[in-house]
Amino acid sequence: MASIMMTAMPFTGHARPVRAVAAELVRRGHDVRVYTGRSCTDMFEEVGARPVPWQAAPDLDERDLAATFPRMRGRKGFGQVLVNLRELFLGTAPAQTTDLLAAHEERPWDLIAGDPMALGTRFAAERLRSRWATVSPIAVWLPGRGIPPTGLGLLPARGAPGRVRDAVLGTVSGAGTAALTRLYRGTRRKVGLGPDHETFATMWYSPQLVVAAGSPGLDYPRTDLPGHIRFVGDLMDDDGRAVDGALTGAGAPHREEPPALPDWWEDVTNADVPVVHVTQGTANVDPHDLILPALAALAGQDVLVVVGLGGRTGPLPGPLPANARVAPMVPYQHLLPRTSVMITNGGYGGVLQALRHGVPLVVAGGDLDKPEVAARIGWHGAGIDLRTGTPRPDAVADAYRRVTTDRSFQASAERLGAELRALGGTRAAADLLEAHLVRGPALLEDA
Repeated sequence: MASIMMTAMPFTGHARPVRAVAAELVRRGHDVRVYTGRSCTDMFEEVGARPVPWQAAPDLDERDLAATFPRMRGRKGFGQVLVNLRELFLGTAPAQTTDLLAAHEERPWDLIAGDPMALGTRFAAERLRSRWATVSPIAVWLPGRGIPPTGLGLLPARGAPGRVRDAVLGTVSGAGTAALTRLYRGTRRKVGLGPDHETFATMWYSPQLVVAAGSPGLDYPRTDLPGHIRFVGDLMDDDGRAVDGALTGAGAPHREEPPALPDWWEDVTNADVPVVHVTQGTANVDPHDLILPALAALAGQDVLVVVGLGGRTGPLPGPLPANARVAPMVPYQHLLPRTSVMITNGGYGGVLQALRHGVPLVVAGGDLDKPEVAARIGWHGAGIDLRTGTPRPDAVADAYRRVTTDRSFQASAERLGAELRALGGTRAAADLLEAHLVRGPALLEDA
């Protein structure tokens, strides 16, 4: 049995995939602690991991980040990205480091395996010269040869004009992220670390091992991906651990009750028309961005629209269309096998789950990493990239028509889904972490 410390930013989309890996490690008999915000501690206790709540780090509620970080109020788009990076991720990293060093002093660990956005993981691992792995619930799409600059939702270049475009935009992007790289280096000094050679693109990830949700086939074609980055498919896999905490075998805690199905669920099971799922995720949840345009687009269609509000959105304004059903959360293990199309803001976890079930997508990726997710879905032909986070109803209706009348979208989603399923999910993630535990000390010397 090994002692493993995991870290998770206290966001649902980060904590649940990390919980799935923690649950598998607990099932295998390891002593697992998880450093996370207080809003997420219960979900880790439910799978037998011991939560270590944020202490020095300012605790936060993802439903109201502005309460802890007032500069986030009203921010969207690139402005939101900058404030997130400066205040939430880099800004809390020194305090996270303090908490993690205290936890290690109380009980040393054999491995720390963390959420890339919890930068205290990196700093604590370096301070302690600890064996360290990244467990990434978010997309790991590094810069590389033939890859357009990230963050803009661009497709790979075609010919000489495209290469010139990427060169120019790469220079501009590099200048824009240089200030953030300097901020990262200043944060390193605050936690007692010297300079390193990491950039804004790489500072999040362990140089020893990155266990990444997703698949190589979901990225753009490339030949220069570092060997220590290992894709494992969907961390919210079908065995139920990421959904309802069900565990079996040694070390298994009690079974968590699965989420309740909505009282209208028989409308889904008895539907003789296509089921369309609409979701705007759990971060930016103004329903005017996507949910309401999608409802308007599909109101006259012969479909059943199932809307998941993400648990944060209030009651939708006005009467619902007759073909719409709404719930705060809809359990995906029940919904996605019955879904024909997902209309989404491009949250990475939800996209992976849809693809694993062979569901084609209509993606309205507005900010953060979502334009990159949308661009890759469009490029691979597994859905339509609406190229905005606030589409008009007619654009949504047209995209839905294209996805449902052209069989190639379904075929591409099924192809990507087969690759995701083959990569092994939480079991593969746990295998990689266990193998990392027994590798020699030279790995740490080289990092």
